[in-house]
Amino acid sequence: MKHLFLTLLFGSFLLTITAQENTALTNAAPVDLAGDTQVVNELFRLALTESNVYPWLEHLCLKIGHRLSGSPQAEQAVDYSFELMRSMGLSAFKQPVMVPAWERGSKEIGFYRSSSGTQEEMNILALGGSVPTHPDGLYAEIIEVEDWTELEELGKEKIEGKIVFFNDKMPAENIYTFHSYGHCVKHRWGGAVEAAKYGAVGALVRSLNLRIDDFPHTGSMKYDEGIDSIPAAAVSTQDAETLHGMLERGEQVNVLMRMECSTGPDKQSYNVVGEIRGSEEPEKIILVGGHLDSWDVGHGAHDDGAGVMQSLGVLELLQKMNYQPKHTIRVVFFMNEENGLRGAKKYAAESEKKGWEHIAAIESDRGGFTPRGFHVEGSEEQLKQIQSWEAVLEKFGIHQVEEGGSGADIGPLKTDDNVLIGFVPDSQRYFDHHHSANDTFDTVNKRELELGTASIAALVYLIDKYGI
Repeated sequence: MKHLFLTLLFGSFLLTITAQENTALTNAAPVDLAGDTQVVNELFRLALTESNVYPWLEHLCLKIGHRLSGSPQAEQAVDYSFELMRSMGLSAFKQPVMVPAWERGSKEIGFYRSSSGTQEEMNILALGGSVPTHPDGLYAEIIEVEDWTELEELGKEKIEGKIVFFNDKMPAENIYTFHSYGHCVKHRWGGAVEAAKYGAVGALVRSLNLRIDDFPHTGSMKYDEGIDSIPAAAVSTQDAETLHGMLERGEQVNVLMRMECSTGPDKQSYNVVGEIRGSEEPEKIILVGGHLDSWDVGHGAHDDGAGVMQSLGVLELLQKMNYQPKHTIRVVFFMNEENGLRGAKKYAAESEKKGWEHIAAIESDRGGFTPRGFHVEGSEEQLKQIQSWEAVLEKFGIHQVEEGGSGADIGPLKTDDNVLIGFVPDSQRYFDHHHSANDTFDTVNKRELELGTASIAALVYLIDKYGI
């Protein structure tokens, strides 16, 4: 037993020296590698054996369902989340915010017919915020482009009276698939405006999905004042390939789109906020959060039911460890990220008004997949400090800590002094589900979801202990 004790003591000494040597390279305060690893190990053990994140997500997805801002389901989710936070003993409140009230209406109808006689139904979804078509539908020839440059080259003479088909594929070569998403999301967001400038009567956008399948993917779009508002829809990648093939062979292709979407007056909704008060510096806040709303197809499981429940799960793990944080740990379920960011803007405005000091904010909005790391928006010193903690985190698979975008909902909280952090899970399957009917509860792996919760909790613990 004496030899075992000496072995453990010497091993702990070596771990501490190694941590000091590693962190000296970054000028960051060295971690207590042995002690912190023990704490983080316990966070992961609890997450994998006692966490309620998965059943919480199950209730949100299967008992409530999708949660488009302004919908009855969104308000049910607000009430469920608020009562859940209160049942945990958190100090909780609902923060009022007015949100858009766009509705999809009846299921869209899509159909194509080519000059060779081919005619088939196609899978489409109205983009969020789109105007409807005529009740009988919109029927017109399509013209294919990849980007704005091709629109300009074709000009009004060739585009007027047609439906512009934006067929820009997500680049397959990016390992981190969000870089591929960023490459072509502009066509979904602004395609209808750009097409209308040349007299187009509609816009059809290839779904933002790396996989070839039959699920169309919706998402937000815009209209500009002074430019005609034309109907806009996403088409599945499988149908996009079919349309492209016919056009490439020189066939003329006409498309029927029928959509009954509408926009009503703004509605009252809420951000949902809960917290554990800090014991030493309660006025300083470490925020974790995601968005409670989702699109109105599927269950909103990965986007972003997983994120909000992981965020709440962080506080649950700290409670289970009887951990008393130095700083206030606050969880925020933001409303209306998908089509307006009203919740994020309202929270930031209230934060400034009330003088809330967020030293760090962490967002989970990239799916409930296997954790990989964190993207950091902050100073070089802050980035180096978080990277110095990899000595503790890498055992648990957290090894991609690098500069990068954090999240849409926490973005408005950025100051010169604080740090914003985006949780980064593996991204390979995310866009199979994003904004589609395929974003369902059964596609979330319980263990991966729990590992993500523990990863975020570990970072919160390290920020709370060492500051940032």
